[in-house]
Amino acid sequence: MKFYTIKTPRIIKKLFSRYTWCFSSTKKEIYLTFDDGPIPVVTEFVLDQLKIHNAKATFFCIGDNIKKHPIVFNQILKEGHTIGNHTFNHLNGWKHSLKNYINNTKKAEGIIQKYSKEKVTTKLFRPPYGKIKRSQATELINKGYKIIMWDVLSADFDKNISKEECFENVIKNTNNGSIIVFHDSIKAKEKLYYALPKILEEYTKKGYLFKAIP
Repeated sequence: MKFYTIKTPRIIKKLFSRYTWCFSSTKKEIYLTFDDGPIPVVTEFVLDQLKIHNAKATFFCIGDNIKKHPIVFNQILKEGHTIGNHTFNHLNGWKHSLKNYINNTKKAEGIIQKYSKEKVTTKLFRPPYGKIKRSQATELINKGYKIIMWDVLSADFDKNISKEECFENVIKNTNNGSIIVFHDSIKAKEKLYYALPKILEEYTKKGYLFKAIP
């Protein structure tokens, strides 16, 4: 049973207007994002595909995965992509207190600084599962974070859809300025491997640029 929407409704964007859902639609630009990495092989596959099409993207990294795979993490940075904070343990904000959630995010922030060779800092944040309490969001915004949500969900994580449906989710719902969510994870691997190259090829042919979120 599907518990999410592929295209984020306008009413949701208006209700949570302090979050970033998409960018200006005046240019042929798309913002690919990848959650839950970095991990060997899968994240490296994504990087290889992006390089083929001279595409840039944003990776919302789990702090614990950065700690486990610092080489892959630094490869993301070396190849000119941007990164965001995705908490240290992939916390569901609805199930955690304000204090625990903020501390876990700060822990991830420390890991990003510790393991990046260029001592990179980031104020981009995406809540795991897209679930965050107002109090948590307010605290993060007050600390200078930009909460990045999405316009289009590929649903590559959903075991009940096919890889072809994952591809169609993106193709049918992407517009100029869309922020698209994929996952560089083992769980999403099969659908990601199928859909990402086709999407990069399709939109490159149409004259789109793939940009990282600044």
